[in-house]
Amino acid sequence: MTRSQAAPADGPALLPVATPARTRAAVAELLRPQRSLALTAFAVMVGATAVGLLVQPLLGRIVDLAADRASADAITTTAALLVAVAVAQGVTSGFGLSLISRLGETTLARLREKFVERALGLPLERVERAGAGDLTARVTADVSLIAEAVRNALPELARSLLTIVLTLGAMALLDWRFLLAALLAVPVQAATARWYVARAVPLYAEQRAAASAQQQQLLDTVAGSSTVRAFRLEREHAERVTERSWSVVALTMRGVRLVLGFYSRLHIAEYIGLAAVLLTGYWLVHRGSASIGTATAAALYFHSLFAPVNAALVLLDDAQSATAGLARLVGVTDQPPPPKAARPVRTGRVEVTVHALNHAYRAGHPVLHDIDLTIRHGERVALVGASGAGKTTLARLVAGIQPPTSGTVLVGGVPPTELGADAARRTVALITQETHVFAGPLADDLRLARPDATDDELRAALDRVDALAWAEALPDGLATVVGDGSHRLSGERTQALALARLILADPPLVILDEATAEAGSAGARALEKAVARAVDGRTALIVAHRLSQAATADRIVVMDAGRVVETGTHDELRAAAGAYAALWQAWSDTRDTAV
Repeated sequence: MTRSQAAPADGPALLPVATPARTRAAVAELLRPQRSLALTAFAVMVGATAVGLLVQPLLGRIVDLAADRASADAITTTAALLVAVAVAQGVTSGFGLSLISRLGETTLARLREKFVERALGLPLERVERAGAGDLTARVTADVSLIAEAVRNALPELARSLLTIVLTLGAMALLDWRFLLAALLAVPVQAATARWYVARAVPLYAEQRAAASAQQQQLLDTVAGSSTVRAFRLEREHAERVTERSWSVVALTMRGVRLVLGFYSRLHIAEYIGLAAVLLTGYWLVHRGSASIGTATAAALYFHSLFAPVNAALVLLDDAQSATAGLARLVGVTDQPPPPKAARPVRTGRVEVTVHALNHAYRAGHPVLHDIDLTIRHGERVALVGASGAGKTTLARLVAGIQPPTSGTVLVGGVPPTELGADAARRTVALITQETHVFAGPLADDLRLARPDATDDELRAALDRVDALAWAEALPDGLATVVGDGSHRLSGERTQALALARLILADPPLVILDEATAEAGSAGARALEKAVARAVDGRTALIVAHRLSQAATADRIVVMDAGRVVETGTHDELRAAAGAYAALWQAWSDTRDTAV
């Protein structure tokens, strides 16, 4: 069996899910640095459980004393011992449970950190194929499910299992025949657990996958609500959401029916075991092999097993859900880290070379054909063409988001997919129209590009893109908290913030994919000036949303149906009266009409 299982070929390309064996191994790896804490917690819980097992013999002792008409002082002494046992068990149990909780929380924190590290290192095209909903469901619902299990189920499960094992041992100490009677319930319980697990594991995995699909559909519908309304697709999207939601409901009801069948079988096991212990006690007392108090203690021992056995098996239900979520997290943490740079790239001077490039997102459906392109160091090249011409795909391949189907892309003599995370961050910057503002002070948002930047350097970067005036006019200046739930920035200001980050990061190669598309006409002109200053002295590939950007570029590359059909300067291409001239004329006419 492989280390992880991916989605079926005909379904969504969800991120992989770890196998049960790999999930157990991953948990063992996370626990290994905390062996001493785990052993201490186990020892304290064993002691607490052992102390608690003195209750039943003491109660049996009281029964014998009462049957023999012993003095009140003897009964009072035994009752005092019961109080002491209760206090000792409470103190040691609380301490043991706190140790188990610390162990669980620490392990969960390490798992979270590893998950976030790997998730941020996943190739963007891999995340896009899986859909944001899958990753979102794992980092929210699955993590919450595991956290709930760690905080509540894990301590209780540990205590229940210890209680079961030690109680059975105590029954054997009373008389081995009591243990045999109690064990008559085990075959029914084991068969019930096996029956449940065989059905619960795939069911809960299916539930998590269905929840991911539902999350993705909700994200698609809400994020694209304006488009949905514009094309009158409300009913179609509502039906899709309903379909996904009802699939989750159907799987949930299957789980409810499964749990009901599980409990009905457990009750049968309890009745069988208790009846066997009572009959054994009656037989032993009748033969004189045991006292009434001993038989009472044995019956109380078995009755005390009801709660921990049921708790353990109930928590088995939670454990199956948590295990399904854990396998999805481990499936991500097992992904290989971003590759290290295979060959060093000179960050001072970067030239881009594209040769015989072909690319297809799906086999048999090429979107780029035989692209040859060279961008010299410091040259500003604009990509223009109709929607669907392949401009963004070419920009993504140059940025190293994914490797091409065939042909070569070299950035500074190295394929961008082989640069490694650190080298790629120093060499290439990609800015799209979808720029995120992270919640927090504006200065912290800027320092994401360069953590050691001083306040003066932040202001200089903002000033270079004409953003310093509005930034300092914010309520708290650069200390103003921006992002969701705080001061919201307009699309134009968000893009200016991205350009300021670009200046701070100072990469030699910049790729702009319609970075001014979200701004209005007046804002776009200001942003285009800011772009020109931000990319000055750098090698730049610009997917031009507005042809005014192309007009100021050193060279224009015109694409159509995945091919380069023209290349040259603005004046050369207008004089050629080809595809670019037609685009320019149509764009100019539109602007005149708007005016």
